[in-house]
Amino acid sequence: MDKIILKQMAFYGYHGLFPQENHLGQRFYVDLEMYTDLKEAGQTDDMNASINYGTAYDVVKEIVEGEAKHLIEAVAETIADALFTEFNTLKRCVVKVSKPEAPIPGQFESVAVELDRERLK
Repeated sequence: MDKIILKQMAFYGYHGLFPQENHLGQRFYVDLEMYTDLKEAGQTDDMNASINYGTAYDVVKEIVEGEAKHLIEAVAETIADALFTEFNTLKRCVVKVSKPEAPIPGQFESVAVELDRERLK
């Protein structure tokens, strides 16, 4: 299956369990893989036969910069649901949400969740 990939989209959001996260906010990164058939788009050079990655970016941005959620799991699930709603040709998506400044002690690059969802018929 073909896929469209958006990597390391950066946003500022207010997701987290702790009040300071909801008040101060922090950076979030999102990686996205959208699986669809791109053969017609490649043959015809017609955007209508593909998934507009600019629109996909806007969908993700609205969610990450929008209403605060306690868990990045919920952020990722909301993104997947919204993408399936927005793009009827989307067959499967993999959504990774990373939180590089998670309030946990220790040295780490980021904490992240990755969801792999398929369109239900």
